[in-house]
Amino acid sequence: MSISSRIIAKLCKLPPAETHDIVVERGLEIPMHDGVILLADRYYPRGSNKLPTILFRTPYGRANINGLTGRFFAERGFQVLLQSCRGTFGSGGEFNPMHTEKDDGLATVEWMKKQEWFSGEFATVGGSYLGYVQWAIAGNAGPELKAMVPQITASDFHGKISPNGSFTLSDGITWANMICTQENSALSLFTSMFSSRKLQPAFTHLPLCDVDSLVMGKKVQFWQDWIEHIEPGDEWWESIDHSGKVAEVTAPVSFVGGWYDVFLPWMMKDYITLKKAGRKPYLMIGPWPHMSMNMMFKEGITEPIAWLKAQILGDRSQLREAPVRFFVMGAKEWREFPEWPPPGYKPQNWYLHSQGGLSIDTPVESEPDQYLYDPADPTPNVGGAILNMKAGAKDNRSLEARADVLVYTSEILKDDLEVIGPVNAELFVKSSLEHTDFFVRLCDVYSSGKSINICDGILRLRPGQPAREKDGIIKVNIEMWPTAYRFSKEHRVRLQVSSGAHPLFARNLGSGEPLATGTTLKVADQMIYHDPAHPSAVILPVLE
Repeated sequence: MSISSRIIAKLCKLPPAETHDIVVERGLEIPMHDGVILLADRYYPRGSNKLPTILFRTPYGRANINGLTGRFFAERGFQVLLQSCRGTFGSGGEFNPMHTEKDDGLATVEWMKKQEWFSGEFATVGGSYLGYVQWAIAGNAGPELKAMVPQITASDFHGKISPNGSFTLSDGITWANMICTQENSALSLFTSMFSSRKLQPAFTHLPLCDVDSLVMGKKVQFWQDWIEHIEPGDEWWESIDHSGKVAEVTAPVSFVGGWYDVFLPWMMKDYITLKKAGRKPYLMIGPWPHMSMNMMFKEGITEPIAWLKAQILGDRSQLREAPVRFFVMGAKEWREFPEWPPPGYKPQNWYLHSQGGLSIDTPVESEPDQYLYDPADPTPNVGGAILNMKAGAKDNRSLEARADVLVYTSEILKDDLEVIGPVNAELFVKSSLEHTDFFVRLCDVYSSGKSINICDGILRLRPGQPAREKDGIIKVNIEMWPTAYRFSKEHRVRLQVSSGAHPLFARNLGSGEPLATGTTLKVADQMIYHDPAHPSAVILPVLE
């Protein structure tokens, strides 16, 4: 492992190691308050005395990438406690995602504080689920918690699982399959990341309550819970939503994310919550999707090391001065700012027009555009923020050629256009059904005609949500992924409007049946308005 850590550290340009002589104590038994034993490994430099501890809690095992990560940090001045979550990789009990992480995490911290090797200070690091477990304990961990680095994650997973009332189907199935099969062999965790072809039959299967049996060969309780508790305001999610405690966290926090990450909007909300509470969080966002090698081995290691050395060891030599650093796509450059959203960028309406136009001019009188959405032939997803190896920026031309996708495109840009900040769409729509979805996607159209997705968002409509006007028209506001992108001169700005992105989002059947048990498919007749009384627009943050 030491040879591997040296090679990867050199390739990824990690800070120099202080030592490669690392001791690993494996299988430490940590009792939980209910008597269940969780297993952990401790990494520390040989001969060291009470170094600050970095706590990693993971459901993905303590070997492979996680073990290598533990060694990286131990080689650079820390000791690491790497724990397997309940019900995974030798830890006792049953894995019930999110539901036991607060109690188990705090019991682990309580145990850690009693160990003779504990220095009196610790930090938490990790991405995705390893980031969620940080937020689960952050508000109650005590003054010994000196720093946090939550990466590609959020304090509340409900928003990601059910964005704006929809349901992330393929991500849910992919993750459930990974959790249920990851201990089958040493390579199972990695092969599950490439198993989208194997999962294809599940993406089109109805009812969804049978999908776990189809894929995993058994009923999976957390899958059943997710599809059962999908309605907005369902109290089932309250105990595992830690967003309400974020403002109380006093430990310095450094966020790391990606523009195509599945958790990005909710990570940004956590950042803004801390800013409003008077904290001084750091933020880095790269051009990455969730499953990025940068997050595993490069910035996912260098950023935490710089942050922890500054906050715990007082060494600010590797820490940048500007709190916010992000990659501007299109311009292909990193920039630094004092905060997010960056100062100077203001919302500008780009209005939809007849004949597929898009401009900053207000629309004139025109008839609405119309399309049919058929859940038996759902509008597919292409790229974007999705939990597989096809995530990120992709050519959308084949998608835009479909009859169930409307496109609104600007004239050729005479100058570069920078869009940096939150992005939203405000549409005036009408549907023949009370249960339907609207999906919007911002794209950059090259002179060659290639159309690259930048960011998108979805909204699920239910009876009365949002309210219809007397003429049946509904004003919908769709929060899209934030972004930092430069549309180059001679390119065009495009907005797609459709009613789905399958299998990323579960198709809206149109029947109003429960998500878990629905099987009846209804075709939706959709209308998009763009006239002075109904000025549909995408709202872009541009430099004043």
